[in-house]
Amino acid sequence: MPMPTSANPPLGDLRAALARAQSRRKWRAFTLTVPLLVFLLLTLLVPIAALLMRAVENPEVAKALPTTVKALATWDRQSQPSAGAYAALVKDLSHLPDTSDAGALARRLNTEAPGARSLIMGAYRALPIEGDAEAVRQQLLDKDPRWAETEFWQAIAKNGSRWTPDYLLASVDLRRDAQGDLARMPEEQRAYGGILLRTFQVSLIITVMCLLLAYPLAYWLSTLPERQANLLMIVVLVPFWTSILVRVAAWIVLLQSEGLINTALIDIGVISKPLELLFNRTGVIISMTHILLPFMILPLYSVMKSVPPTYVRAAVSLGSAPLAAFARVYVPQTLPGVGAGALLVFILSIGYYITPALLGGADDQMLSYYIARYTNVEVNWGMACALGALLLATTMLLYGVYRRLGKTDLALA
Repeated sequence: MPMPTSANPPLGDLRAALARAQSRRKWRAFTLTVPLLVFLLLTLLVPIAALLMRAVENPEVAKALPTTVKALATWDRQSQPSAGAYAALVKDLSHLPDTSDAGALARRLNTEAPGARSLIMGAYRALPIEGDAEAVRQQLLDKDPRWAETEFWQAIAKNGSRWTPDYLLASVDLRRDAQGDLARMPEEQRAYGGILLRTFQVSLIITVMCLLLAYPLAYWLSTLPERQANLLMIVVLVPFWTSILVRVAAWIVLLQSEGLINTALIDIGVISKPLELLFNRTGVIISMTHILLPFMILPLYSVMKSVPPTYVRAAVSLGSAPLAAFARVYVPQTLPGVGAGALLVFILSIGYYITPALLGGADDQMLSYYIARYTNVEVNWGMACALGALLLATTMLLYGVYRRLGKTDLALA
């Protein structure tokens, strides 16, 4: 039996060397992706985690009034609190570092009980309040009789925990009552269900409009010679190189009462007076369809280019009508492009802000408008993050449905 030599190493050594070489290649490839992974972690995952955490975080009351929350722990939330609760409130307010902390507390309680802002700030400015518990209680009542009302104390007791589902519940028109039980919002306060429904409705209309416009255009491009198709594709991509604000401003010029569209329609006798195309849903749908149309064309075009035209010709040669051959042979092969384009356009639509804000009316604003409002105007980060979490959950759900349907189509194929 020949002995192994340096020129003829054992098979085990060759396998080990090969495994080491493959391991080095994998680590080298992983090292190249580390910067991208760190970038995604810092710019995507961490902000999303912070958003989800802020949607259930409720630190203002727990941080500012810890003694008061303890004093209200055994309160029945029906009768007036004990004098000890009044004394605990004054003690907590006197320990606040500065006015900004009192302002944050007042704003948070005011979202639960209107009028709480002036009540808290009045008590804070009246400090120091000294004496025993009963004397402190009487001084607070003398300065503002509203301290006798249970509504404000219920707001403090309800928000005593650092974590709360209230923001998420409010985003779907639910709330916790004074006893902490789940209940629907009063009818006059139910808003977000209608806003979410409006967002879906507008997004669905825009998706259907984009599909109706993009499908024949993408089909036509896919049948052209490559040189002509590439030239026309540049025209399709031109909107990507133009600012959204510029395009929205252009649509304002086109759609206004004295704009080019109304003027042209009046000149040719189609209408006798200008159409209302601006600051309503019509303008929003027209503008967003124009802006999002390329996102539907590109997936359709890429799929249609991969469908051999001989399939339809073969179906026609076997006796099928051209229209039936197109519907039964060609269209099913383009469904992946339809699904990808529809998903992309719909997800982009539900998160759109600038176009509805500039071209729509008060009843045409979508969910993203209220996220921006709570962030920039009302400075209610909890509510803004809750609505953002709702939008994120909706997007992930739609993506999951699309993936599920895609797997089903592959299995059937």
